[in-house]
Amino acid sequence: MTRKAALSRAQFEERFFGVLRWFVIAFLAVITVLPFYYMVLLSVKPIDALLLDPGSLWVSAKDFTVSTYRDVLRSTDSGGQGFVRFLLNSALVSLGTVLLTLLAAVPGAYAISRLKFFGHRQVSALFLAVYMFPATLLAVPLFVIFAKLGLSSSLVGLAIVYVAQTVPVSIYMLRNYLVTIPYSIEEAAAIDGATRLQTVRKVILPLALPSIMATGLYVFMIAWNEFLFALLFLAAEPGKWTVSLGLAQLSNGIEVPKTILMAGSVVLTIPVVLLFFAAERLLTEGLTSGADKS
Repeated sequence: MTRKAALSRAQFEERFFGVLRWFVIAFLAVITVLPFYYMVLLSVKPIDALLLDPGSLWVSAKDFTVSTYRDVLRSTDSGGQGFVRFLLNSALVSLGTVLLTLLAAVPGAYAISRLKFFGHRQVSALFLAVYMFPATLLAVPLFVIFAKLGLSSSLVGLAIVYVAQTVPVSIYMLRNYLVTIPYSIEEAAAIDGATRLQTVRKVILPLALPSIMATGLYVFMIAWNEFLFALLFLAAEPGKWTVSLGLAQLSNGIEVPKTILMAGSVVLTIPVVLLFFAAERLLTEGLTSGADKS
């Protein structure tokens, strides 16, 4: 009788949490997708239709327009907002930040996870503490230093600032993954005659590819969406603005319709969304390609 009661309770809990899981998934999907859908909806509406019915969740065929995107992407010389240039600047800074961060973080994380030295257990926590330090306190000192170096109004200087911010957290993230890779794999490679550098390049990096891809995507999103340092370093150089500065310009413009602002927001968001889905596929491939074939 007790076994039947326990079995029925287990079945009830399994069914209850099975149904509850789908409710939670549906709720999270609604609060995530609905704001983005409404943003896209406003970006393809003319301002007249928006003023007549701002709460509508649908756009008719006669009201559908892409002129807002043309206004956003057209150069400022042609009367547009010049977002193509902003996108290129953001792409250069973000990709450069990802490349430089991974070049520094991968060997750094490997050294912390494998090499034995005084304080190696506390180093990762120190890196995380550095990342959590308020950026607003560093903004003015960094600007003064980079101004003296002649890098205060350049995309290169902005990328270096981002690298200084992202390397600590990247080392912390990669280190937590590298410690899960069995050391016996490296010992087997050493027995086969591989040097440490060859072991890292041919064994560790393929196995760590999922974590490297996730870290790179995280760094890209930080650099792509960052606003404070971009404003501080590039405010006087409109031709070097990133897309976050361009969007802030739209939001502060009284004469700019909100439909154009929404189009700029979509343009800002779409590259990150596409990159996330592309990286998700690469993450899956990395998980399967690094399997141990013993």
